[in-house]
Amino acid sequence: MKKQILILPGDGIGPEVVREACKIFAWFNAQGQHQFELVEGLIGGAAIDPTGVPLPEATIAAAKAADSILLGAVGGPKWESLPAAIRPEKGLLQIRKTLNLYANLRPAVCFEALADASPLKKEWIADLDLMIVRELTGGIYFGEPRGIEIEKGERKAFNTMVYTESEIERVARVAFDLARLRGQKVCSVDKANVLEVSQLWREIVQKVHDQDYPDIALSHMYVDNAAMQLVHRPKQFDVMLTSNLFGDILSDEASMLTGSLGMLPSASFGDQYSLYEPIHGSAPDIAGKHIANPLGTILSVAMMFKYSFKLEQEAAQIMQAVERVLNQGIRTQDIAEAGCAAISTGEMGNHVIAQL
Repeated sequence: MKKQILILPGDGIGPEVVREACKIFAWFNAQGQHQFELVEGLIGGAAIDPTGVPLPEATIAAAKAADSILLGAVGGPKWESLPAAIRPEKGLLQIRKTLNLYANLRPAVCFEALADASPLKKEWIADLDLMIVRELTGGIYFGEPRGIEIEKGERKAFNTMVYTESEIERVARVAFDLARLRGQKVCSVDKANVLEVSQLWREIVQKVHDQDYPDIALSHMYVDNAAMQLVHRPKQFDVMLTSNLFGDILSDEASMLTGSLGMLPSASFGDQYSLYEPIHGSAPDIAGKHIANPLGTILSVAMMFKYSFKLEQEAAQIMQAVERVLNQGIRTQDIAEAGCAAISTGEMGNHVIAQL
């Protein structure tokens, strides 16, 4: 297999964690079975400085030419004073929209060795394995009209939450298809008791289920209850399906069940393109200190192998290598127990390669 990967290190700790993930591609290249060509591009603040925009046309062209994309993180205090339309985060939203990456997969898997790192009791999260499917290109983040204007002498801000039937249907099918490969359960999360857009969401999800996925157990849950249930009984969930805004919030909550944002990968894809990234942000407070956890980014490569390239065995190899490292008690600062020495970002990457 020969694949070209666009590497977008981005800002903050992005370049540090992506550097370790690139060691995975290099290792597999050295084995001779597959060949991964890495091409680097600019996004976020790293693109604003030389080009003035957070997503240059050259990056868009490279993304469309690549077989998949690996991204680090975007954003930082350096660019916070810029107009909202050209801040680093806009680059991330734009690439999702431009490539029509409408489905975001965010797994929350608790490695046994890290069960004590969770703020929840160990028995509540042991063997946790849930998948949040978040709609990524619609909803309130992209809805129009939006803006800030003067009304009766004061500023008024407004955003619009919008979903069409087709947008809901396509992401629902992603969730149901995943459930068929997992635990045969989908919980659709909405706020249908208050929001008309959620009422449509619930109606369309139920329709798709009844027509094409009657073998999957479907339930519906209001988002406030879902937030509570994630903490109360997280193992009741298999696949959670939800909108852009709700998925953004719930997936960060779910990540803390596992002990650290730094541990969790994500996948974003549409009908043609795919992008993989850790769910943590750019963490500018620790950027350059070489203490960031690269495992979320490394596990994002495993997701790329599994979902985009159908390399199930290679994806499992990466997962098992990470698990063995953790079982040996090797930790970066974010997952280290009190009194335990933490290793650097680069050392963690090297340990994973050694296990491979």
